[in-house]
Amino acid sequence: MAFGISRKELTAWKQKVKAGEVAFLTHFWLDDRFPDCNTVTKAGCIDIQKLVLWGKNYDLPPEWIDQKDGLPHFDLFGEKQKYILEQEGEWQQIERFQL
Repeated sequence: MAFGISRKELTAWKQKVKAGEVAFLTHFWLDDRFPDCNTVTKAGCIDIQKLVLWGKNYDLPPEWIDQKDGLPHFDLFGEKQKYILEQEGEWQQIERFQL
């Protein structure tokens, strides 16, 4: 279950993804499979090859790409999430979600 973002933020992320940018969207998240995580960051890009190459920089295998709803993305959480957001300069998301 996702919460903590506005429709405007979600729409902006989708537009960036569809424009071929590697875009980031962090939100609060609850999933019984990951009881120690309460946030997730979606790193998405419509250009799957670009997303695969981007993911290689962070040791993210292509098999981890979720193609749900026509918006290919990696789901990032835990220490990997924070590390990648730091490397990408996404300080606002780190601060906002207290990562």
